[in-house]
Amino acid sequence: MQLPSTLAWLVDAAGALPGADRLLAELGARLVADGVPLAGGTLTLAVPHPIIAHRTWLWRADNGAVIEALGFAASGPAAGLPGAAGRSWLAGLGAGPVHEDVVGPEEDGPALAWIASRPFTPEETVQLHEAARFAAAPLAALAARAALSAVLEAYLGRRSAARVLAGSLRRGAGETIHAALLFADLRGFTPLSEAGPATAVIAALDAWFDRIAGAVHAFGGEVLKFIGDGMLAIFPVIGDDSASACEAALRAVAAARAGMAHLDAARQQQGLAPLPFGVALHLGDILWGNIGAADRLDFTAIGPAVNLVSRLEGLCRPLQQTVLVSGAVAAATKAPLTPLGVHALRGIATPCAVFTVPES
Repeated sequence: MQLPSTLAWLVDAAGALPGADRLLAELGARLVADGVPLAGGTLTLAVPHPIIAHRTWLWRADNGAVIEALGFAASGPAAGLPGAAGRSWLAGLGAGPVHEDVVGPEEDGPALAWIASRPFTPEETVQLHEAARFAAAPLAALAARAALSAVLEAYLGRRSAARVLAGSLRRGAGETIHAALLFADLRGFTPLSEAGPATAVIAALDAWFDRIAGAVHAFGGEVLKFIGDGMLAIFPVIGDDSASACEAALRAVAAARAGMAHLDAARQQQGLAPLPFGVALHLGDILWGNIGAADRLDFTAIGPAVNLVSRLEGLCRPLQQTVLVSGAVAAATKAPLTPLGVHALRGIATPCAVFTVPES
């Protein structure tokens, strides 16, 4: 017996789509073409992510538009529609009751929901059940790809995750990136880690990384590595526009300092010590690629620019500054900077012109 065209498409082609959002849109359009009077639909997938519990895509039948809503881990279960908000969105599109199916055998599996301009007939309900049943295999493939991507991005970052997913697993393979580099490090972390319980140390580290990494991401940068209590991030130069990358890095530093000021005030109210830190900025080329043993690789940033920015951050304490900026960044930006002279950096042959940001 020949399958109806929509079910045949789910079996043969839907798993090759680029994402669950496209599956929802194309499945909805095909069901409409089959005569099901859909006004809209939603598809919800659980996501193994440190913050996001589930992703829900919302589809409109009138214009084919798909938007995404995120459900966060603190907001409730990872499966099903995103609570009253998702149901309200569907109810605003049609007059019929919402038809829901959990796709696959698992109770917390993907969830499909549809609404029509009128109540569904028994035959249309059967069509929707069949579509959900046949959608199980392609959705399982799409969910597995999404899960892998989410896990890799959480642990490796966007750039490295994309390279792993593309199959870049050969040792020694790398790329040269011209970027503004940001290296940040907590001061006095060793005494802090020895004085308090491990849970308090982890909480302090998480709070610090939330502020500094959050600021980097907010201004278009990318965290490459967490190194103990330190972090290396980049703001890639697009074309020849070094100024924009450097200015984005400077704005990220200002945002991180503001965030840390709020955190320190909260810690002091709890009787905890503040978390002093140093940040250095430099502009240059890094080699970002696979380095390691034959069967255990890591993405690592190397090159003279990486060495310089880490050594420059080491001057923060002796120069009694929170932020230090190299001459390369100062030359690329018109942002106001205060010169601190030329300084030798440990292990760097050429002395470096050093600047800081004016205190606001």
